[in-house]
Amino acid sequence: MKRTGYSWKKAWMAAMLFAVMLVAVGCGQNPGSAAEESAPPASEQAAAQAAANPAENSTEPASEEVRTIKHEMGETQIKGTPVRIVSLYQGANDASVAYGVKPVGIVESWLEKPVYEYLRADLGDIAQIGTEVQPNLEEIYKLKPDVIFANKIRHEAIYDQLSQIAPTVMTGEVYDWKSTVKLMGEVLNQQDKAAELMGKWDSRVADFKQKMGDRLPIEATITNFREDHARIFYMGYAGGILKELGFTRPEGHDADTWGVQLTSKESIPDMNADVIFNFNSGTDEAAVNKLYTDWTSHPLWKNLDAVKNNQVHMVDEVAWNMAGGILSAHLMLDSLYEMFDLPK
Repeated sequence: MKRTGYSWKKAWMAAMLFAVMLVAVGCGQNPGSAAEESAPPASEQAAAQAAANPAENSTEPASEEVRTIKHEMGETQIKGTPVRIVSLYQGANDASVAYGVKPVGIVESWLEKPVYEYLRADLGDIAQIGTEVQPNLEEIYKLKPDVIFANKIRHEAIYDQLSQIAPTVMTGEVYDWKSTVKLMGEVLNQQDKAAELMGKWDSRVADFKQKMGDRLPIEATITNFREDHARIFYMGYAGGILKELGFTRPEGHDADTWGVQLTSKESIPDMNADVIFNFNSGTDEAAVNKLYTDWTSHPLWKNLDAVKNNQVHMVDEVAWNMAGGILSAHLMLDSLYEMFDLPK
């Protein structure tokens, strides 16, 4: 009788388990077409779903420890070590590769779409979730991320919506790649890797400066020609790296602003420096080339110190401006070694 009773109990428990599974499956079904036809905008729907079902929208991280991460928007609680990460800006795309991490979602590149060529081998098969300035919150929600890496300049307005989908951390300036490396290392519990990455960078900076010797400091200008105007970049991504490497800027190139737009050739003397690093930008290549030719054939251009001394260098727009990451910083530094004939 005991054996029979035991079998009956097992059968009863199995039946109950099966019933629970049926309920769970039923709850997990997608809504029908009628619900889709009357659905709110994707961003609102994703945030609402995340707020209503926070447990459904996350996987279990590698550890249960809860840590408080300080970032540009305040503090965020991170449970364990995130595995499924989403990157909403180029610098974070780049840093994820430096850390050897495969994001579940990334934003589209500005150029060489959908992924910059130097990152394509690592990120070419990753889900695209919109652009930096317009990420698709519905697609992010579907990816069930453990953490979202965003940027205050780009995403402050949607921070609350992102935070309803998953814990979200933000950097400040989009070009501040060192902050991205530090924040990602902290969030991913890879502080040792962060120190290794920055240590390698610092070593290369010291090596470059040592090999340049008394050639530094060199006064440098970063110029950019577009369809209808030219630009001088003062600070920002490339400007910050050049400063770290021992380059200086001409007097009047304000450290607190990104730069200036020039619409008249009469402003060409503002570009004067010992060396000019230039890249051209724009979808209308013919218009860009025309403006570049018009300006660089002008007598004022030919009178610039860098031009007279054959020190105008065309540089890669992705590495010098659009990528904004630690790996692209190394690419930029590689190009400087070549320009100045330095052994690596």
